[in-house]
Amino acid sequence: MITIKEVKTKKDLKAFVKFPFTLYKDSKFWVPPIISQEIKTFNKEENPVFKDAEATLFLAYKNDVIVGRIAAIVNWLEIKQQQQKKMRFGWFDFIDDLEVSQKLLDKVASIGKSHNLEYTEGPVGFSNLDKVGVMTEGFESIAPMVTWYNYSYYKKHYEAAGYQIEKAYSESKFPFSNVKPEFFKKAQELIKRRYQLTPLKLTKTKEVMPYVDKMFDLFNDSYASLASFVAINDIQKAYFKKKFISFINPEYIKFVVDKDDNMVGFAIVMPAFSSALQKMNGKLFPFGFRHIINAKKNSKDVIFYLIGIHPDYQNKGVHAVIFNEYYETFKAKGIETCYRTPELEDNEAIHKIWKHFSPEVYKRRKTYRKTI
Repeated sequence: MITIKEVKTKKDLKAFVKFPFTLYKDSKFWVPPIISQEIKTFNKEENPVFKDAEATLFLAYKNDVIVGRIAAIVNWLEIKQQQQKKMRFGWFDFIDDLEVSQKLLDKVASIGKSHNLEYTEGPVGFSNLDKVGVMTEGFESIAPMVTWYNYSYYKKHYEAAGYQIEKAYSESKFPFSNVKPEFFKKAQELIKRRYQLTPLKLTKTKEVMPYVDKMFDLFNDSYASLASFVAINDIQKAYFKKKFISFINPEYIKFVVDKDDNMVGFAIVMPAFSSALQKMNGKLFPFGFRHIINAKKNSKDVIFYLIGIHPDYQNKGVHAVIFNEYYETFKAKGIETCYRTPELEDNEAIHKIWKHFSPEVYKRRKTYRKTI
């Protein structure tokens, strides 16, 4: 018999966060989250997203053993500002038992009905900076830190529950040796002169911080046209600044400004932390920090996390300026492989940016939708 219980205590929350450690204990490709950080994600006092959203967490039990989990998420900014009557769900993990997954999804639908919402979609997080999508291809490659990993049987559970594909994403990679500077070297010099642009060469986190708010403003402007985009507010900016920026090598954050110091382009690349996180097994202490710091300084693989160009400068070659900066940085550091985070497969503009690097799609993922 399957029993579903709402997470209400700290003990329950810790069990919710740690369930995948049991589910994926034999997987070479799953990457553990940092337990303390995951717990803070659901702490209403820590995470400012809860000022405009709410989450109800559930655990599934079979014979008093946890066999599944799900987070039912209501993003009120999305519902009220965009008139998207969507019930989100994420952090959805389960054993290969259709009754388990169905009962967890039923809880999400029930909450959606109580708020008069029209459909559910997942797996997604609270916002556009969270993890997204269930993997449908690429199970035998290690998961980047910024994505969810899942077993191949997950897909059939969505289909059995009557869910339809909502969005399709692909993840790609390319060896740094594929990067030929002749594709952007001359162009970026012309672009800089024509539009009076300057790439900032920052090497310390304290030099990066004064520009981070501008970066998030540009992120809001450059991604506003994408489906279901929810802008980041000032409180969330401060939260993400504290949570993420210090983990990133400052040389991997690139800003391009105009003659008036207005930001027109940015990109964030992260060192590949996956191997470090596997060694840490969810724990920062006593030695986890060492693995993180080592990866931050010495990883030969990098992940392109975000790139944004101001709408007034899109299709004007600003990305060539950014790529030139990364080329010089990566060449000096001996970078070997570049990875890209999930990108919508129908986002033709972003795919055109990368075409000269001959990227190879190595993972695909989907979000699924069902009318309530």
